[in-house]
Amino acid sequence: MSDMTHSSFKEACDALSGKIDAEQFERFRWTRDEAPKLARLVELVRGSVEDRTDIEINEEGGTAEAKRFVIKVHGKRVAGLGVALDRGHAVISIGAIERSPYPVAQERPIHAPFSEVDEQWIGNTLAALMQRIGRAPGSEGSDTARTPG
Repeated sequence: MSDMTHSSFKEACDALSGKIDAEQFERFRWTRDEAPKLARLVELVRGSVEDRTDIEINEEGGTAEAKRFVIKVHGKRVAGLGVALDRGHAVISIGAIERSPYPVAQERPIHAPFSEVDEQWIGNTLAALMQRIGRAPGSEGSDTARTPG
């Protein structure tokens, strides 16, 4: 079958499947089309800190459509990270979590068409989101990294 014929046939099959059982078709379509994209987002998020020993991004649950992570810095639970797909867009958000004294500024999630998502976009997005994390009340850290000496 040529690509055009195959594409037309695929569309016809999708239309028939959706006509017979829209809910089952949507599950099938999500598994076929969206699940691999979400898996790629998760891979990029995890990979963004793989060379760091001071920062971890650990998956802590979610659904088929969205994943939840916890950002840990020096073993301390700092903030929650949400990763999802919404109508072909990657959406990443950050927020406060239980048992964390670190405040997180509540602002809009960052999103982009999935076709624009790559390591650079993930890095820029996570950097912008991490800037929303504040100091724990009473902490004595510095805004800049210090070198021993």
